[in-house]
This record gives sequence, C-alpha cells and structure tokens, in this order.
Amino acid sequence: KQWYQRRVAITAGINTLKDLTWLNDEVINFYFNMLLERSKKAPPKLHIFNTFFYPRLLKVGHQGVARWTKKVDIFSVDIVMIPIHLGMHWCLATIDMRKKTISYYDSLLGNNHQCLQALKEYIAREHDLRKKTPLDITQWRLVVEKDLPEQMNGCDCGVFTCKYADYLSQDKPFDFDQNDMPYFRRRMIWEMVNKTLL
Repeated sequence: KQWYQRRVAITAGINTLKDLTWLNDEVINFYFNMLLERSKKAPPKLHIFNTFFYPRLLKVGHQGVARWTKKVDIFSVDIVMIPIHLGMHWCLATIDMRKKTISYYDSLLGNNHQCLQALKEYIAREHDLRKKTPLDITQWRLVVEKDLPEQMNGCDCGVFTCKYADYLSQDKPFDFDQNDMPYFRRRMIWEMVNKTLL
C-alpha cells in the first residue's frame, strides 16, 4: 500500500512538470535525491535536505532537526543543498564547505537574509554537537546570489531551483535562461520516469 501511495504521489508530481504548473514537493524531493545519488559516483559530494527541513529549522531551531544528521557528517561533504519553499515560490540554499559560503539562489532575485542567518546558526550548532568544538563562523560568507538566470513568469521557480542545484552539483556555470524551461520540464519528466539524470 505504501509503495502504491508513493507511486501515485510521484505520478501526480510528474504531472506538475507538464505545461505551466508549479512543482510540488514530491518532484523537488525526488529530483534532489537523484542529484544525491549521482554525487555518490562523481564529485562534488553532496548532502541533500528535503523540503521539510527548512520550515522545521525555522520553527524549532537546531534541536528540531538535530536527528536528521545522526548518521551523516555534513562537514565531510562538499555542498549541502536545501530546497526552500516560501509558500508559493521555490528557492535554493547551499552550504559550500569547500568555500565556507552559505548562498541563496532565487530566480526572482529576492533576498532572504533570514534563511542565510538560520543556516549559519544551524551549522555552528551542528559543529558543536557533532565535532564537540566551536566552528569559527567568522570565516564564513553569507551570499544572496544575484548573477543568476532569471525567471520571467509566475510558474517556473521550481524548475529554476532544480536546475540551479543540477548545475551546482556538477560545479558547472549557469548557461540557461527562461527559454530553456519548456525543454527542462520535458527532460525532468524523462529523468524522473527513468530514474536517470541526463
């Protein structure tokens, strides 16, 4: 029964990739999990939090999500990726351990200093808990990225978020724009149905 419910949810999610529809969290989580699987075969090494992590972090703080990394050392990966849902808009936050940078990617070029601050506090507390030593957070940069491919409609934020993550997970520069979104939607449907990233 659980398998069937999951299959129905994924099928419904794939339908959100058709036409000009907002992506749901099933699609975002499924796609990000494919990025995680790919990173096990080729660098950079990723850790992905699902779409429920950020709201929980904001609501309860580190103690509300501490068990999420009980078996994972996020400080041993290259990039931590966090999809951010702002009610009706998807964005991406990353914690780049290599560059000591916490970044925010919004296809509408919005600012979210609350997100950056929450993630900064999160990694400081996570380091205290797991490493038993304080993290020198003064060495870390908080960046709201502005040199980004920009969304020109009201429905492609989820696709932009997935593609930002896709490119960053391969250390590739962004070379796409709004015109690529119909192709990316079709491609993501194929990738999800076949459980293979192109």
